[in-house]
Amino acid sequence: MPAFVFPGQGSQRPGMGRPWVDHASWELVRDASDASGRDLQHLLLDADAAELTETRNAQLATFTLSLVVLDAVERLGIEPTACAGHSVGEYTALVATGALGFEAGFRLVAERGDAMQASADDQPGIMLMVAGSDAETVDIACRLADGPVWLANDNSTDEVVIAGEETAVRRAGALALEMGARTLAPVAVGGAFHTPFMASARNRLTKALRTVTFRRPDVPVVANVDARAHTDAEGWERLLVTQLTSPVRWRQAMARLGGLEDQSASAEHLFVELGPGSALTRLAAQSLPGMTALAVTGPDDLDRLVEALAADSALHMFASGHQGEHLYVSERMVISPCAGVFQPADGEEGHPATDDPVDVGSLLGTVSGVEVRSAFAGSLMGMLAHPGERVQTGQPIAWLRAR
Repeated sequence: MPAFVFPGQGSQRPGMGRPWVDHASWELVRDASDASGRDLQHLLLDADAAELTETRNAQLATFTLSLVVLDAVERLGIEPTACAGHSVGEYTALVATGALGFEAGFRLVAERGDAMQASADDQPGIMLMVAGSDAETVDIACRLADGPVWLANDNSTDEVVIAGEETAVRRAGALALEMGARTLAPVAVGGAFHTPFMASARNRLTKALRTVTFRRPDVPVVANVDARAHTDAEGWERLLVTQLTSPVRWRQAMARLGGLEDQSASAEHLFVELGPGSALTRLAAQSLPGMTALAVTGPDDLDRLVEALAADSALHMFASGHQGEHLYVSERMVISPCAGVFQPADGEEGHPATDDPVDVGSLLGTVSGVEVRSAFAGSLMGMLAHPGERVQTGQPIAWLRAR
């Protein structure tokens, strides 16, 4: 099974949603617009490069399209073994794993984008990609520049990003070239992110984070700040606030994510980038050349993903002798009657307890206000949808042992 990674700001481009307009997963954009209070279809289809570079637009647009792609992949029944996201992509990873609800995710990303936009307006800065040098050398160049410039992203063994005040950043870039770096390139963002220039955004984001509930993720999420795999609900408020002013340790996160993969059946790993562009796929290939990485940016890429997974699955089944799982004939699934956000009958935190009796017609929850009632009688074996998760029509909500 694959690891999913989600891109951050800078991957956006005009018209990036157009390949998905006729796909069933495009319906997510309507729910996303309602959750964020923004016209996200406009950002994905009609916004020009200047509008998309604005932080408050770039983050929401990237987050939304990544979730559209995730929705399309989930419709194929494909699930990850672990997740990570670059910068704002970390919020996508949290929604993807059920650690953060769909609507809560959009509220947070909208507030984060507005807060970071305000910080950038108050203290303008730029970000510059440095290729052909390691993070330690570039960090020395930043220190020698003697100004407000810092290492912002340790992206791969061949690429880092520096950020800060424009003159200081350009001076540090020139020093990095003198110290052996190959090239410099501007990053298409509207501020000096992951540096002290974002300090004023911390209070706003902290207040927003205190209004949401984090849950235990379905699979590990590797964080930007510490490059560690997190499997509990606790700690995400601190990690996400710290991320604003701390470097993204993406190279280390990829190494950690690769280490989480099951290596018993193959020497290769499968990393799947979901969202606009293929920047993370390129970075993974630089840092971890012994694995397979592919990007799903449009519907045409879904077939390639299925083919890659089929090859990987065949290797695992051959090595383990596993012949697949069987659902006992006495077991039943309660499915969603429509697409939308699921809430259990007992509220945000409530789920019926495992082994509770369920009668025909029992209310298990709602999907965007539409009741989800059981067509079977039995004992509840488990809930398959999280509070606040966006589900699709026909997606399993609960698992029953029929009586």
